[in-house]
Amino acid sequence: MSNAIHLADLALSIRSLSMDAIQKANSGHPGLPLGCAEIGASLFGEQLKYSSKNPQWVNRDRFVLSAGHGSMFLYALLCLFDRGLTLDDVKSFRQKGSITPGHPEVFETQGVEMTTGPLGQGLSTAVGMALSAKILADKFNTKEHTIFDHTVYTLAGDGCIMEGVAHEASSFAGHYALDNLVVLYDSNDISLDGDLSDCFSEDVAKRYEAYGFDTIEIDGHNFDELARAFEWSKNRNSKPKLIICKTTIGKGSPAKQGTSSVHGSPLGDAEIEATRVNLGLDKNESFYMGEKALSYAKDTNAKMNSVFDQWESVFNSWKSQNPDLYKEYQAMQNADFEGLEAKMPKFTPGDSLAGRKSSQECLQVLAENLPSFLGGSADLSCSDATTLKSKSIVTKGDYNGANIKYGVREFAMGAIANGLALSGFFHPFVGTFLNFSDYVRPAVRLTALIGLNVNFQFTHDSIFLGEDGPTHQPVEHAAALRAIPNTQVFRPADGNETKAAWLCAMKHQGPSCFLLSRQNLPHLSQTDQSVADGVSKGAYKVFDNNKDTLDYVFYSSGSELSLTLEVAKVASEKGYGVKVYSVPCFELFEQQTDEYKNEVLSKSAVNRVAIEAQVSLGWHRFVGYDGEVISVDKFGMSAPLKDIQEAYGFTVDQISQRLFS
Repeated sequence: MSNAIHLADLALSIRSLSMDAIQKANSGHPGLPLGCAEIGASLFGEQLKYSSKNPQWVNRDRFVLSAGHGSMFLYALLCLFDRGLTLDDVKSFRQKGSITPGHPEVFETQGVEMTTGPLGQGLSTAVGMALSAKILADKFNTKEHTIFDHTVYTLAGDGCIMEGVAHEASSFAGHYALDNLVVLYDSNDISLDGDLSDCFSEDVAKRYEAYGFDTIEIDGHNFDELARAFEWSKNRNSKPKLIICKTTIGKGSPAKQGTSSVHGSPLGDAEIEATRVNLGLDKNESFYMGEKALSYAKDTNAKMNSVFDQWESVFNSWKSQNPDLYKEYQAMQNADFEGLEAKMPKFTPGDSLAGRKSSQECLQVLAENLPSFLGGSADLSCSDATTLKSKSIVTKGDYNGANIKYGVREFAMGAIANGLALSGFFHPFVGTFLNFSDYVRPAVRLTALIGLNVNFQFTHDSIFLGEDGPTHQPVEHAAALRAIPNTQVFRPADGNETKAAWLCAMKHQGPSCFLLSRQNLPHLSQTDQSVADGVSKGAYKVFDNNKDTLDYVFYSSGSELSLTLEVAKVASEKGYGVKVYSVPCFELFEQQTDEYKNEVLSKSAVNRVAIEAQVSLGWHRFVGYDGEVISVDKFGMSAPLKDIQEAYGFTVDQISQRLFS
């Protein structure tokens, strides 16, 4: 092939930059960059559609390095193609303040499409990116103009393929016919612990064919085979593609290639020199960037910028001929949240509604006013109340909907939602029972780490869901979610707090989790006034009998707030000075001024009491070490609601006797 010499020099440069940066840092994973150098050279040099002058081009191809431990592979390519990284950046690999951290981090490094490292999540997020491209194409492409037709590539290793989330996401991709997804499987028969055969022997090709993928196996070091495989992958036949690239891990290292020792440790000075010589370099030539490689990369950049210019011309024509579509395009990219509060549903004090139902009413308003808003559920939309009633369902034949049926794939659901958010066009939400937040929690963590606006509707939020019993009754889950940095966890007490929580959530750069009841909750008169301001502070006063002495201050959330107000009424009738604070969101409370926090914490109170039907963990920040927490620090039981309330001491009489007798 005519470009073989240039591609070979690219591969050599990838190997040199990677192994030298890792050695300089004395930390990193040289096995993948050395083993996948030809894949990278072929992909970036011949296949990937991008624009160096407009890195955020909406129709660029995406490349996600799912095997994020091989980050120097990506950094070397971004440096060689002058896509936001310099040689000095490469030499600062894994150092404090550098833009070449140990694992790729989106928004930290230009050209990185997804924060990866937790294996399988990169591949799964790539599925979300591919879905977003399908939705955008169906929404905006016309017979005369193609605005969205990009491909999503992801490089996955054995670890990614083995992780359960990749199974969930791949199954989803096959079902939804995401033929714009190409999975490059670095199949090198080595894992970190040794030979892959010690723990893995399945037929990956047959597995992916069963998902609905087209599969092909090639020599991952052969440029001709790579070119043919990439051309094969462009067939839009309603099937995602899996290219199994047989490679040698650490290729080029005389002593370590093909062994697990090259996976996650620097080569060492002596082996670096031996590898350079083996690759045809001088033993002292570090950080090699070949002239042929750089010249070819420069030419490729010019060619890709020309492709972008052609697309931009088409886009401008489309924009002028389709003003309504363009208006929606802009609205999706720049969501306007102003005025939403006035449009949200009204909840009348004295009426009652389950938390999940109150939230569903809010979802309808958001969907009607925000074209970027879409969502779905893990086979529970009929129960977790996530259906957008005026919107259609996304199917493999028609992607222009707003309801996504994820099936029982909670973890992948969260990762796919992250991919949708990373498109820059969507504000996704997903739903399941709170008890199953354990299944999606690793994706929530990456949502928080990246800072994506993805919302999680978790219903059936306590032991009070009743007869389903302890396997389905969450107790520790609120605390687990509250432990994730940059995550807003809302446990609203009624409809007013729920709509206020949604208004807060839409502006948060990170995940927001809604813990919502299955059972009906009364809409409280105490939350009817200025609740949006109170919820935005995380904790606010809902009762104060204004006695000279503050005998009891109560803190509560969710379904227990109405109970707490009843207890406060009993205390007030007994002559005690009482205040009650609703605490819908710990995280927002922590962001308030010290003055406001000290006011809420009321440390001068004789007794401080928290009431929540979850574990007590976290509530001592409000009541102090010696304070009282009425909580559920054991598992639930299968019984009707009233029986459970009595069994766990969550009645007015039981709490009053416990506190006031």
